[in-house]
Amino acid sequence: MKVQKIHILGIAGTFMGGIAQIAKAMGHEVTGSDKAIYPPMSTQLEQAGIAVSDDQDVSFLKSEPDSVVVGNAKSRGHVAVEATLNTLQPYTSGPQWLAEHVLHDRWVVAVAGTHGKTSTASMVAWLLEFANLNPGFLIGGVPENFGVSARLGHSPFFVVEADEYDTAFFDKRSKFVHYHPRTCVLNNLEFDHADIFDSITDIQKQFHHLVRTVPGNGLIVMPTDEPYLDEVIEQGCWTPIEQQGSAGEWSYKLYQSDGSEFEVLYRGHCLGRVTWGLTGLHNVRNALSAVAAAVHCGVLARIAVEGLSEFKGIRRRMTLVGEVNDIKIYDDFAHHPTAIETTLEGAKKQRQASGKSKGRLIAVFEPRSNTMRMGIHKATLPAAFKAADKVYAFIDSDWNWQLPTGEFSQPVEVNDSYDGLLKQLQSDLVPGDTVVMMSNGSFGGIHQALFDALKAQ
Repeated sequence: MKVQKIHILGIAGTFMGGIAQIAKAMGHEVTGSDKAIYPPMSTQLEQAGIAVSDDQDVSFLKSEPDSVVVGNAKSRGHVAVEATLNTLQPYTSGPQWLAEHVLHDRWVVAVAGTHGKTSTASMVAWLLEFANLNPGFLIGGVPENFGVSARLGHSPFFVVEADEYDTAFFDKRSKFVHYHPRTCVLNNLEFDHADIFDSITDIQKQFHHLVRTVPGNGLIVMPTDEPYLDEVIEQGCWTPIEQQGSAGEWSYKLYQSDGSEFEVLYRGHCLGRVTWGLTGLHNVRNALSAVAAAVHCGVLARIAVEGLSEFKGIRRRMTLVGEVNDIKIYDDFAHHPTAIETTLEGAKKQRQASGKSKGRLIAVFEPRSNTMRMGIHKATLPAAFKAADKVYAFIDSDWNWQLPTGEFSQPVEVNDSYDGLLKQLQSDLVPGDTVVMMSNGSFGGIHQALFDALKAQ
């Protein structure tokens, strides 16, 4: 293999940062640039010895890289994009680079869907690791069992979180059409990414492009209760399907209502019992898909189920920041109404299972995705918080819509500054409260700031 010089535009994103780590592990010379970089990606890139320059710096072109890998956050008009085009520099997208240099000779396990991609992909990677198969992976989060979001691996198996977002400014297909999986998990399908999709039909079209790439000797794993996915399959499918859910081949029996203990069943037969630190029925369902995928890769079912009990979760998926004065603070990535609802329902059941009789479940959220900023989910947000006793929202002054606070079933406080929100929480929280902070960004570091402030009190 020829060692290449690769520069990555938008290297701070989880996906592009993962590409950087994999390229480095392959022996390539890797540099990158971005406008903002923070943990965990800044830490991972530093540990990998990858230099990161300013977003506006185009000096990387002087080294005449073999390829510039362009992240989908970079558009025409961006100084580095324009410089790359003007100098006739070879360029590609992250998904295309991954497909051509890594996935072309691997058994790819792709996990797609509106929700649960990171969790399910992390579970699959761990179950393959637990079975000593040493998989590679590229995941949009950091699985605690691995401590990194990407790894080259040394086996035929490679697990990838398969995103339906567009590939690059020059390739408007969904990222996942590049991956050509042999094992494909379809978690669910709802309308999202309103900045690039006009309707659910547009998203279904991309999902069907993915289905078309799965070979006849592969496997598609999907739930029994997702009508939009059923419509995708009805457009044509040439691959065997296994379903998960109460009416599927893969099902479950709960022993704890919060999902922390359950049996995995295949066609009614118990394969083993799982006791783990995760909560929520959505994670139980994710686990069924992960086991089905791992078994298709050759892992014995009982080994896969056993491995679930050793799964430690993902950073920023109900991660406990800390507990002080009997107040628990959690950090979570939920930013879509369905994800918010399932996260809070799981937190509520966890409180009930632990015997919590005092205190409240406090939801603190920052609706910052492009779809949220457009107000697409405005009508469905209030119901998503029904499990919470009180809601705090951070909405800055740049927004062009107002949160319909009167439609919530509980008190709602809206703030447009992190400092103001922090002060409100400090004065309001009482012993026994559980605080769940939900954002798909850094949330201004308020998670740790609140814990430190409460600890100082």
